[in-house]
Amino acid sequence: MSKVQVWDSFIRSFHWLLVISIAALYFSAEEGMIELHFVMGFFTLALIVTRFIWGVFGSKTAKISALIHSPKSVISAFKTPTDAPGHSAQGSYMVILFFILISTQLLTGLMSSDGILTDGPLVEYVSSDTVDFANWLHHLNFDILLYAIGLHVLAIIVYKFKGKPLVKAMITGTKELSNENAQVKLTKSSWPAWVIFLGLLAVLAFSWAKEPLNYLFS
Repeated sequence: MSKVQVWDSFIRSFHWLLVISIAALYFSAEEGMIELHFVMGFFTLALIVTRFIWGVFGSKTAKISALIHSPKSVISAFKTPTDAPGHSAQGSYMVILFFILISTQLLTGLMSSDGILTDGPLVEYVSSDTVDFANWLHHLNFDILLYAIGLHVLAIIVYKFKGKPLVKAMITGTKELSNENAQVKLTKSSWPAWVIFLGLLAVLAFSWAKEPLNYLFS
C-alpha cells in the first residue's frame, strides 16, 4: 500500500466551502436574513459552476466521468469493496445526487420571490406560475437535501468504523492505495479552477449580488 494524493486543493476546498455555504444558507433563511441568503446563494452558484467546469478539465478524480458507474458495479462494490482512487461506485451516486439537489436549489432560488420585496434575478423572465412552483420546490428540495446530508454523514461514520477515514482524506488529499493503483498520477495543479471561481465571484458581485452586498456592507 502507498499513500497517494487523490484530491487536489480545489476539490478539497470545494467540499468544505460547500458545507459552510449550505449551513449559512440554512441559518440565513431561518433567521430571515434574506440579503445574506442571496449573497451565500451566489457564492454557492460560483462554487458549483466551477466544480462542473473542473469536472471536465480537472484532475482525474475530479472529472464528472469518474462518477459514472453502472448499477452492477455499485452492487459489486458493496459485495467486494475496493480501494478506488477517488469516490467509490456507491459514493459516486451520492455525489451525483448532491449535484442534482444543489443545482435544483440554486435554480429555484434564482426564480423565487417572497411576493413583497425580494425577487430572485430570474423572476422577471418567467411566469408567475413558474415563480410559485419555484418557491414550492425551493422549500421542498432543501428538506430533501437535509435528509441526503444526514445519509451522507451516516455513511461517513460507517466507513470510519470500517477503517476508511473519508474525512481525513478530504482534508489531507491523500489516501492509502494498492501499489497498482498508486502508479497513476491522479491530480493536477488546480490554479485554473481558482481563477474560474474568483472570476465568477467577481462577475456575480458586480451584477446579481451587487444590491444585497451593498445592503450588507452599508
